[in-house]
Amino acid sequence: MITTYFVLKYLHVIGATVLLGTGAGIAFFMLMAHRSGDAAVIAGTARIVVIADIVFTTTAVIAQPVTGVLLAREVGYSLWEGWIVASMILYVVTGLFWLPVVWMQARMRDLARAAVASGEPLPPAYHRLVRWWFAFGFPAFAAVMAIFWLMITRPQIGL
Repeated sequence: MITTYFVLKYLHVIGATVLLGTGAGIAFFMLMAHRSGDAAVIAGTARIVVIADIVFTTTAVIAQPVTGVLLAREVGYSLWEGWIVASMILYVVTGLFWLPVVWMQARMRDLARAAVASGEPLPPAYHRLVRWWFAFGFPAFAAVMAIFWLMITRPQIGL
């Protein structure tokens, strides 16, 4: 029998999977493109990555808090339970790192396109952005992994 609980849980798990999977996939493809050193490869990969972030990641980013709150209500959890509060804080932290990363990817795409069009090498601004992209990506990914752990274990965290 399909219940509201199972529908919400299904949507929440799918959203979490999309966030983790898309994030890991985007990071992998961007890293491989960067390692190629080929501005055309970087431009093409970054173009697709930006689209993927807009279509998949943004959809999941919106769905997660909605399904999470509805799921908590359905189960009877207080939104003030420690593991839920910690998850929400980490979710905000993830977003604070993810939003600049999306902008960086778009900028890296534009810089790579310009390098291809001009026949010039990738500019120093591109290489600076790659370093920032890595610096912002690790805490965002770590926060998502921590959220997964909190959702699975639901530890008792006192507030």
